[in-house]
Amino acid sequence: MTRYHLAAAATVLAAAVFLPAASSPSRSAPGSREEPHLANIKQLTFGGDNAEAYFSRDGKRLIFQSTRDGRTCDQQYVMNIDGSNVKRVSTGGGKTTCGYFYDGDRKIFFGSTHAADTACPSKPDPSKGYVWGLDPYDIYTANPDGSGLKRLTSYGVYTAEGTLSPDGQTIVFTSLKDGDLDIYTMRIDGTNVKRLTTAPGYDGGPFWSHDGKKIVYRAWHPTDTALTTYRDLIKQRLVRPNRMEIWVMNADGSDQKQITNLGGANFAPFFTPDDRRIIFSSNYKNPRSRNFELYLINPDGTGLEQVTDDPEFDGFPMFSPDGKKLVWASGRIVKEGGLNLYIADWK
Repeated sequence: MTRYHLAAAATVLAAAVFLPAASSPSRSAPGSREEPHLANIKQLTFGGDNAEAYFSRDGKRLIFQSTRDGRTCDQQYVMNIDGSNVKRVSTGGGKTTCGYFYDGDRKIFFGSTHAADTACPSKPDPSKGYVWGLDPYDIYTANPDGSGLKRLTSYGVYTAEGTLSPDGQTIVFTSLKDGDLDIYTMRIDGTNVKRLTTAPGYDGGPFWSHDGKKIVYRAWHPTDTALTTYRDLIKQRLVRPNRMEIWVMNADGSDQKQITNLGGANFAPFFTPDDRRIIFSSNYKNPRSRNFELYLINPDGTGLEQVTDDPEFDGFPMFSPDGKKLVWASGRIVKEGGLNLYIADWK
């Protein structure tokens, strides 16, 4: 989830967090894909699960989470956009998620559980079905090499999915601090915390529009017995994330609007460079599968267009600051390992 493993999640948030496909189709050969928006696709990571790669402001580096090197839960890494010079920037303890550059690329922030326990959090009881554990992340800041670590939030409950406003002054994030999964903003020093969403249910995975006027996010607002079940799981620090739709609101939390009604899990939205469309990941064509594809949609919910074409997972898209490249995580044909990061020229 994390952005949908997330990750949110993922978040929040790699291929392992999704439902296993009831019957996975054979992987298509690269030349057989219909992906006209993508050119010169390059695989950046090899081995482990790698996800949530986000560009530095200068477009030269990426921060991402990975289980590389035989790790059993994610740590934060920074690398050049060609995949070189990979360096771990988190402590190596606990579990991390949702890294981001800020302060003109002089700093990074990310979610980590290491204050609660330096071991990886326990996985949910499989008897409860497909659920995520809402691990006790708080948000930390550090230098881009991992030094100078400082704790920004101290809620001791799930607080993650942070991204930075275009003016570099505000972080939007998701937290369980008030008893539900809601979206908040705060200044980059952790002050002036404001709650933007209040409807019962999961609101998360927020990203700003490039003009700073809108926030796009994923949400599920259950009712009746589904709400009772949701709240029972929240008390156990669990959530079942198999239903999500894409929403947009003003940067102050006003005018919240649902823009997809596709069914399945729709998540990881991000505005196109001109703010005229939104790219996101969805498995709506087969909601019980891990076949997530990237799609484009207009902010009014019209003009749905498929971007990726692969029987495995595609998600966590982000455009480079100049709008010329797209980075995302995919389970498409790899040399080794599971979920890897890819970069392509955007057409």
